Amino acid sequence: MADIALKQVTKKYKQHTALNGVSIDIKDKEFFVIFGPAGAGKTTLLNVIAGIAVPEEGVVTMNGKVVNSIEPEDRNVAMVFENYALYPHMSVFDNIASPLRSPRYRQPESKIEEEVHRVAKILRIDWLLQRLPSELSNGQRQRVSLGRALVRSPEVFLMDEPLTHLDAKLRHQMRAEFKEMQANLNTTTIYVTHDYLEALSLGDRIAVLNEGRIEQIGTPDDIYYRPATEFVAEAFGEPEINLLTAGIVRKGGEWYLNLLGDSDHFTVPRQVKSVIEELQLETVRVGFRPKDIKYSFTDDSASMLRAAVYSFEPLGSKAILTAHAGGQLIRLIAPADLEARPDRPIYLKFNVDEAIFFDERTRRFIARAGEKGGRFVG
Repeated sequence: MADIALKQVTKKYKQHTALNGVSIDIKDKEFFVIFGPAGAGKTTLLNVIAGIAVPEEGVVTMNGKVVNSIEPEDRNVAMVFENYALYPHMSVFDNIASPLRSPRYRQPESKIEEEVHRVAKILRIDWLLQRLPSELSNGQRQRVSLGRALVRSPEVFLMDEPLTHLDAKLRHQMRAEFKEMQANLNTTTIYVTHDYLEALSLGDRIAVLNEGRIEQIGTPDDIYYRPATEFVAEAFGEPEINLLTAGIVRKGGEWYLNLLGDSDHFTVPRQVKSVIEELQLETVRVGFRPKDIKYSFTDDSASMLRAAVYSFEPLGSKAILTAHAGGQLIRLIAPADLEARPDRPIYLKFNVDEAIFFDERTRRFIARAGEKGGRFVG
């Protein structure tokens, strides 16, 4: 098992900086997710931990020992790649057993038999051990690839988008199984993904990477409810969070948000008011998750804003309804069978008590009024 730390790690490829001063502490037995868009530096970060890439600056430690100059084979890490890379002429049993037959990790055949069956049972592929890779589904091949990494009992598992090529149903199933496997394997796992659902469902903690820099490190609740930046807020959730610029209006001792031209009905929550006052802000950015915006086709509340239906996208049991108001497009969730033709008048009610507030200049989190609220530190 291993604690892993990166301190101010920078990695460049010619003129391109893949990692820029990255610092991360990963705890022993933690399931740590590295999340980010394509090109963010996720795979480079895994390669640095594995020893495949050597940083120009910074230090990588495992269990407190600096490993920058230690070769990959001496770090006792196992890597699972996006493509399965199975030996096509070998059975499932022999593919999983291959690390234990290598010169470095050679084990007696009795031990190999025991370990292969142990891992295959965890992965629920013990009934496939005599098949060839060509006789397996994509999901089964990915499990064999995982089994080959698990059989050696390394200190750290490094997983580079292992579910990317699976269909949606199988990805969902494998997410649940990864979490169960982590509990059984009792080891440190670093998992790379660009899928926010994987990150939120699997990670004990998540590092959000963007253009080689860390945007935020935190628990799934931290990331979703207290995103450090607008980038993080937009990256987690489908449809995306709605981010609106709002001026602060002071009337008779009360503070209001000037939201989409309405400055009379959106009271600044008390917890948020104290932060805005401390930072001396006159304008803020307000984030509303689609679930926190209600709608009606009749104006039955003084605090509702008039808008018009812009688009309606049915997605099975639900739909994404986009409304146009004050020059902004507002996304919200609606039933799939709703009658919502374009340009139909619609009235929106924003739940300010669940809104997330950002500094309009820096686009960084400042406060949240909801029960999971609190001011971001760091």
